[in-house]
Amino acid sequence: MLARKTLRPYRDWLDRKEAAGRYSWTLGLYGTPAMAKAARLSHKEYWGQIIEACFLDDADPIARWRGVSRENARIRRRLDRLELVSIHVESDGIDLHVAVGARRRWLGSTGHNIPSFEIFTSPDWRGTEGEISFNEPLYRYGSLIEGISLRFSKGRVVEAAARRNEDLLQTMLATDEGSCRVGEISLTDGRMSPITRFMADTLYDENRGGPQGNFHLAVGSAYLDAFADDAAGLSRRDGARLGFNRSSVHTDIVSTARREVTARLPSGRSKVIYRDGRFTV
Repeated sequence: MLARKTLRPYRDWLDRKEAAGRYSWTLGLYGTPAMAKAARLSHKEYWGQIIEACFLDDADPIARWRGVSRENARIRRRLDRLELVSIHVESDGIDLHVAVGARRRWLGSTGHNIPSFEIFTSPDWRGTEGEISFNEPLYRYGSLIEGISLRFSKGRVVEAAARRNEDLLQTMLATDEGSCRVGEISLTDGRMSPITRFMADTLYDENRGGPQGNFHLAVGSAYLDAFADDAAGLSRRDGARLGFNRSSVHTDIVSTARREVTARLPSGRSKVIYRDGRFTV
């Protein structure tokens, strides 16, 4: 965490460069025995998830990825056209309202993460209210945090608890001013993702599939490319005015519990956009 705080000016520079289209990256995972042990899987089981998630055993992996990209793009276009004002996530242990924010767009299938099935945006952090419990562990900084629950008020985490390694969770949330605020909200359609096991790695865990897909949020930094206009021209002051969170950290925490997500539209009408592990738009 100290290292990430020290590197913050460098990360800010990279973010501006990426927003201007002058920097790109792709992240993949090569499974090791130590990673498998952290996930409580055998090395063979761990690689089985990598192979399935990346369609490496498919006759035409490229065609499969293109299919995922097309469906991902269709859902994102639909969400963008709806111009969601806010979302309400309801489940056992979850009653969370999040303001999507002005001039936002939904992202996914960028090619940065391999694999990637999630559809996400960076909301206006100031409009986060309610409670959320996470039924999936979080593997972070070499430690496993389990049984995480958070309560938000006026956009900030005001209560946090964990069944295991709560001290680490509390330290993470106190890293800097923005580390207790939401930087990302995300949904994965269970029909898209073949990932069914906890992998102790954010790249896979944030893209978890299974019967209910997943909902996750990240506390910490926002993605400026969620700005619907010219992200490269978005000043720090304007970003703050629009509710894009700034932090030296970005920590994704995942729930695979059965949930329903209802959106409030500009007309004031409500619409269910996600139910039983799949998008309904």
